[in-house]
Amino acid sequence: MTPEINQKLAIAEDRFEEITRLLADPEVMSNQDKFRELSKEYAHLEPLINAYRNYQSVQQELTDAQDMLADKELKELALESVAENESKLAQLDDELKILLIPTDPNDDKNIYLEVRAGTGGDEAAIFAGDLFRMYMRYAEKQGWQTEIISMNEGEHGGYKEVIALIKGQGCYGDLKFESGTHRVQRVPETESQGRVHTSACTVAILPEVNQVESVDINPADLRIDTFRSSGAGGQHVNTTDSAVRITHIPSNTVVECQDERSQHKNKAKAMSLLASRILAAQQQAIHSEQSQQRKLQVGSGDRSQRIRTYNYPQGRITDHRINLTLYQLGEIIEGHLEPVINPLKQAQQADLLAQLGQ
Repeated sequence: MTPEINQKLAIAEDRFEEITRLLADPEVMSNQDKFRELSKEYAHLEPLINAYRNYQSVQQELTDAQDMLADKELKELALESVAENESKLAQLDDELKILLIPTDPNDDKNIYLEVRAGTGGDEAAIFAGDLFRMYMRYAEKQGWQTEIISMNEGEHGGYKEVIALIKGQGCYGDLKFESGTHRVQRVPETESQGRVHTSACTVAILPEVNQVESVDINPADLRIDTFRSSGAGGQHVNTTDSAVRITHIPSNTVVECQDERSQHKNKAKAMSLLASRILAAQQQAIHSEQSQQRKLQVGSGDRSQRIRTYNYPQGRITDHRINLTLYQLGEIIEGHLEPVINPLKQAQQADLLAQLGQ
């Protein structure tokens, strides 16, 4: 264990002991928000501190065993104890490094999924529909709730744009690496010559903004328009001006919601989506100079910018960020995303471990 990591662990242990004292303080206990916040931090630190204290205990046992090596009668027993404790320390060292990796506070949040057709015309819209269904099937497998916020259907199927809210444990943590440009290579149904075409779509994954989070939106900066719903909407389509479009003038960010019959509910959903987009833009600006974040940004929808390629003739999916190639396109497009998601998570963990070592 490096001195830097040891220092971080000592600081974490001091904080853990401080929180333990605060949670027993009657004044803190009477403040539900403060008590809840500290309890969450306590639960986050507890596995780390337990592992650290276990490491210290094993380290002491190793020192005692090494001291016993000078005793000829106990040398054989001491050698066994040294080997056993050195093995335990190595395992605990790896465990501590993983526990020290900072967690993304957004990982457990609900998300807004946005899929937009890019280069490729009708085929791009059809591919956007395929991607959207892939994510919906994955969400269903996870037991998550989904609701469409707005959609703009393509003329020959699929979507020019579709936005959905997905609610469930770990939504953002599982799908955050899906943000970016997705490229498809296949023969379109409208292609009579059997030629392979390349099209692209962009996917954006935005964590839903909690009410407690501060996103400064000046009402004077908003233009709110109402219009009649179109597309999915059932009997109320084109009967009332219930759909809402909100434009944030300073950033030229536009959001729509036409899912609900109530104009008030549509406005509330649109405001939530707007806050999520503005917060995501602010966070992206903060991290724009960090290479590990830059590779996850959403591109322009151009074919040349891509995070992943779906090659139908070869049944192949390639994630270009981690040079991952899988010949499981049929399964993955049906919503079995684990073979793609898990390696991306592992790659990020490896990057963070490398940074920790530095």
